[in-house]
Amino acid sequence: MNRTKTNPADLLEDFLKIFGSVPEVYRAPGRVNLIGEHTDYNDGFVLPMAISFSTRVAIAPRSDHKLVVRSQEFQDAFEFDVENLPKQRVGAWCDYVVGVATVLREQGHRLKGANLLVRGEVPIGAGLSSSAAIEVASALALLDLEGSPQPLPAVARICQQAENSFVGAHVGIMDQFVSCMGKQGHAFFLDCRSLEFQLIPIPANIRFVVCNTMVKHELAKGSYNQRRAECEEGVKLFSQWDPEVRALRDVSVDLFNQFAENLPEIIRKRCSHIVHEDQRVLDAVRCLQNNDLEALGKLMRESHQSLRDLYEVSCRELDVMVESAEGLPGYFGGRMTGGGFGGCTVNLVAAENAEDFAGQIAGRYELATGIHPDVYICSAEDGAKKISSDRT
Repeated sequence: MNRTKTNPADLLEDFLKIFGSVPEVYRAPGRVNLIGEHTDYNDGFVLPMAISFSTRVAIAPRSDHKLVVRSQEFQDAFEFDVENLPKQRVGAWCDYVVGVATVLREQGHRLKGANLLVRGEVPIGAGLSSSAAIEVASALALLDLEGSPQPLPAVARICQQAENSFVGAHVGIMDQFVSCMGKQGHAFFLDCRSLEFQLIPIPANIRFVVCNTMVKHELAKGSYNQRRAECEEGVKLFSQWDPEVRALRDVSVDLFNQFAENLPEIIRKRCSHIVHEDQRVLDAVRCLQNNDLEALGKLMRESHQSLRDLYEVSCRELDVMVESAEGLPGYFGGRMTGGGFGGCTVNLVAAENAEDFAGQIAGRYELATGIHPDVYICSAEDGAKKISSDRT
């Protein structure tokens, strides 16, 4: 029940038909976050992995100053002047490309005219970070064409800024960073404040089965920014009691428990999730290192309960999908993954049971909701890179 992969050669053929030249191709993966949800913009800890579904961007130079952007998934074509790029979002899929270009211009890069053709495999609206994948692939393409490639951590920051300031989603650094820096066979333990990271080997006897509910509720984006504002309010309150607090990452479990009753109810619930979720990430890293799958599954269940009851970013379909996994052979634990209000769950499953698990959970979910889900058995893959055009 894996998602059908695209044939990269089709991208080259289509580019040649549309633009009449042979491009260079760049790929950047989506990601699934194993645990550590909404902690990234609180300077906390996360444990994602890059996945095999990628966005590819084909690019070739033009002789003028136009930036022409097209997609194999959408009909619309967009054309901009690289010396007069929009300052605000257009309201279409091209915003992720144009946002990156705008940030690069603001940083002093002299972009060249270019034709771009985008091909995306990452399911849109599923919480698997299709936006970061297109941003990172576009940034690599534009920077290389200009002749000024940047270190991958710098590329991640450029892409985060594009999503924050141009697209208008106040995301943390996790998605762009793991899309840049992921490694095959490893989870990516990231400190979102220092950007220090550790590659954690994934045991060979497990699989992560990602289940797409096929729903995405419209309130997601506004509620995401609202949650961030509520966390910032919590920081203001805790900094009164401890001046060392600069983000919720600085609030220990003991400090939270000491002052929790002084917080407004909503702020208390939001802070409780973040403070305990950071600790769950640290515990999950040890579980992976020790191959303690029962304990890791328990942490994933606790994470979902916290996201549902305290951070309040789950929805009926996500809860049904989590409940549908219970009792299936080889299942250790699971949770919603991504921003919430729809999208996917991620499930820790014994390798020998993964295929049967995928089929059974899909059937249970469809029976309960009437929705046929997509189910992907995911592996951890490498991060973004240039693909030479004769090997795509």
